[in-house]
Amino acid sequence: MDFKAIEKKWQNVWEKEKLGYFNNKNASKKYYCLEMFSYPSAARLHLGHWYNYAPTDSFARYKKMKGFEVFQPMGFDAFGLPAENYAIKTGVHPKDSTDKNIENMEQTLKGIGAMFDWNSEIITCNEDYYKWTQWLFLKLYEKGLAYRKEAPVNWCPSCKTVLANEQVVNGVCERCNSTVVKKDLTQWFFKITDYAEELLQGLDTIDWPEKTKLMQRNWIGKSTGGEVEFTAESGDKFKVFTTRADTLFGVSYVVLAPEHQLVKKLTSEKQKEAVEKYVYETSKINEIERLSTAKEKTGVYIGHDAFNPINGKKVPIYVADYVLYSYGTGAVMGVPSHDERDFAFAKKYDLPIVRVIKGASAGVDDALPFTDDGVVVNSPGFDGLTSEEARKQIINSLVKVGAGEHKTNYRLRDWLVSRQRYWGAPIPVIHCDKCGIVPVAEQDLPVKLPYDVEFTPDGESPLAKHEGFMNVKCPICGGPAHRDPDTLDTFVCSSWYFLRYPDAHNSKEPFNPEIINSMLPVDKYVGGAEHACMHLLYSRFITKALRDMGYLNFDEPFKSLVHQGVILGPDGNRMSKSKGNVISPDPYVEQYGSDVLRLYLMFGFSYTEGGPWSEDDIKAIIKFLERVERLYGKIKEINSKNKEIGKDEKELLYATNYAVKAVDKDMEVFSFNTAVARLMELVNALYKYDGIENKNANVFKECYKTLILLLAPCAPHFAEEIWEMMGQKFSIFNAKYPVCDESALVQDEVEFAVQINSKMKTKMMIPNGLGEEEIKQLLFKNDKIATEIEGKTIKKLIIVPKRLINIIL
Repeated sequence: MDFKAIEKKWQNVWEKEKLGYFNNKNASKKYYCLEMFSYPSAARLHLGHWYNYAPTDSFARYKKMKGFEVFQPMGFDAFGLPAENYAIKTGVHPKDSTDKNIENMEQTLKGIGAMFDWNSEIITCNEDYYKWTQWLFLKLYEKGLAYRKEAPVNWCPSCKTVLANEQVVNGVCERCNSTVVKKDLTQWFFKITDYAEELLQGLDTIDWPEKTKLMQRNWIGKSTGGEVEFTAESGDKFKVFTTRADTLFGVSYVVLAPEHQLVKKLTSEKQKEAVEKYVYETSKINEIERLSTAKEKTGVYIGHDAFNPINGKKVPIYVADYVLYSYGTGAVMGVPSHDERDFAFAKKYDLPIVRVIKGASAGVDDALPFTDDGVVVNSPGFDGLTSEEARKQIINSLVKVGAGEHKTNYRLRDWLVSRQRYWGAPIPVIHCDKCGIVPVAEQDLPVKLPYDVEFTPDGESPLAKHEGFMNVKCPICGGPAHRDPDTLDTFVCSSWYFLRYPDAHNSKEPFNPEIINSMLPVDKYVGGAEHACMHLLYSRFITKALRDMGYLNFDEPFKSLVHQGVILGPDGNRMSKSKGNVISPDPYVEQYGSDVLRLYLMFGFSYTEGGPWSEDDIKAIIKFLERVERLYGKIKEINSKNKEIGKDEKELLYATNYAVKAVDKDMEVFSFNTAVARLMELVNALYKYDGIENKNANVFKECYKTLILLLAPCAPHFAEEIWEMMGQKFSIFNAKYPVCDESALVQDEVEFAVQINSKMKTKMMIPNGLGEEEIKQLLFKNDKIATEIEGKTIKKLIIVPKRLINIIL
């Protein structure tokens, strides 16, 4: 069979017949299957695209044959840094390069032969999409979920521009290798922290990988404790959050984050130079490094002290890089006796170490630093209490004097959505000196992204240099005003795209709530695990926010989530150009067709794990499909009139129905490799049956027909062609998926492995339902076994039903 020719043929037929397009009349049977949409890069589809899209399409086709009305749309996450960087480098406008790349990728995606509903395609950089991204911003602003504040950004002094985290490699700018520092800018944020608790609790209600749910739980980072207010000598107050209020009497110093506003104010003249130098050096270090447990803890005394509210003792204030201003209060208390990090810090800077917790029993090793709970000591008024009791009572005592409160803290921070970039959705806000922040009216959306923009980095947002875009009249007072020069983080575009797909051409609203509430949540979402704490979390937040505004009636966007694994190079390493182990799918598609590559990706790897590429396994897939095709020739020529259901027929029917049951179960859980392995076993069973002389033509044909139906989702073009050759009605994907006949799985005889003293001797077919004595008699009649046990006493007969007999002599 010419795989390439039949693929072109069937792709044209499927498109003409709109086979993959959603039929709204069957919406009650909907199944929303969604792959994470891709960025339109200049390259053709790489193996990662194929591994995400092709096997998931097979799952979607399987669902269609199971009777669901499958909705499987496709689009492009088209805003972002790569196109803008390409424009800076080459002068090619981001819109031009993006449009061209989308055109190329549409063609290559169609070459997969996937069942995508192209009628619902969305492209996030098009005005008819980002208009509604801007609408989303305005709705969040109306609800108090979008706000501005000053925040640190990555700044390259050489390029004079803000860099995204991805552009900072090992602390230097990826463009010029200059050291990157932190700089404060006024930015827009979404208040995702308002939903921290619900985002945490909602994880218990969704079918997601446990590892991903754990990553989100850790990212949200719930801690229960207390907030304690310290007072500086100057009278300025600052708060620290602690889960160990039982150790408050052991505080021997406090630490402020280098970015804390009190650092400048409280630093003494004597310490000013040392503190400023330390703060500047810290600005060069990213947050991950600052929090690393392997990094030595450093700090500088600011020349100012604070008072511990529990006992009035004076403690020194330090500035240290291991405290982040963006997390918690930006200040922590140091208890060297009961924290390993604080112990090392105190030793380094010769600070007091005071035990306030001892082991609860005599046998406990409570050498300092003792970090476990225990019994409180050296804490007047609280000595003898357990740690748990003391935590509550110490905070209660502070509450009475207005110096503390019980508090639940979250590691989660609000989502910074401002980008000092061009290629993104403009923020729909006008700034007026008289009226302040003025949201753009909904009827004036979209705020269009101008085409004629200067990209050369010079420290300003590209849009800020475009006078025609920036200078406007204030909608309230009519006076001179200017637009916001920033664009939205591209994660905002992807935080709601799944809501647009089912109503992609609606020009009056982002989506019709009635349509979306009937089509959502997404039933199966498939994509990379690298999005666990960004895209997936943001999408959950936006869904909950829109629900609370009355637009949605569901809590979670994605019912069930699957992460595909990573395909490695043939050498077992991650593919990279530098290692020379990158495998392009194109030559394989060109030579063998997309079905061969799809089937290999399904068979050669555990889908959620991936693994190394193997050239040999590709060839095995070709041979498998050729064997399936040859079987059709054999069935076509058969003219036997045998109607009997004998032993051979029962064996084939068993193999067929066993395959139906196993493949059905495996496809449902994305265990594609074992599903294809079962199909290969069924092909072997069909060839075995073909080897007998007097075949039952009807049984042979029906079992082969079942094979093709099971194979169809995994090799769609091939199966559609065989289906047509068999004279069946178009399309195989409108046919019903096979159902297991459980009665065929009840065997008259079962093959047992026979062992003597746990050593394998032979295999025997034994009728079902025999007792131990009857089985013994059959064993005695087997020549090989009879010879081995002649003259010996059988001490024990171990029978594992339908599998094993072990004769113990």
